[in-house]
Amino acid sequence: MKEDLGKLILRVALGILILLHGINKLKTGVGGLVPAVQGIGLPGWFAYAVYLGEVVGPIMLILGLYARIGAALVVINMLFAFVLVHVPDLFNLNKQGGWTLELQGMYLITALALIFLGPGRYAVTRRY
Repeated sequence: MKEDLGKLILRVALGILILLHGINKLKTGVGGLVPAVQGIGLPGWFAYAVYLGEVVGPIMLILGLYARIGAALVVINMLFAFVLVHVPDLFNLNKQGGWTLELQGMYLITALALIFLGPGRYAVTRRY
């Protein structure tokens, strides 16, 4: 029971934090991502896939609706974020001595953990 509460907290926290980025992209669009996506050899329309990782996946996590798939969408989204935006900072430390990408890394690792943990008992599609 405690483990299920912990999974719920992880799912909802990650879902909300990533969804906020998705809401911003819904408001402002993904036009700024198109050149980066094209820069790695993918068609520009591929930038719209960010909505899967920052809107659909997080909602799946929050609800616990096929949460492992939702977490996988977040993992894929974060890997693309690293490649498209964060490569220059991959091995950098910030002024406080922490990893410059610690937030992005936390999102990635938390989503990866949720793939293995599953959503727990407090989910629309319960899988233990």
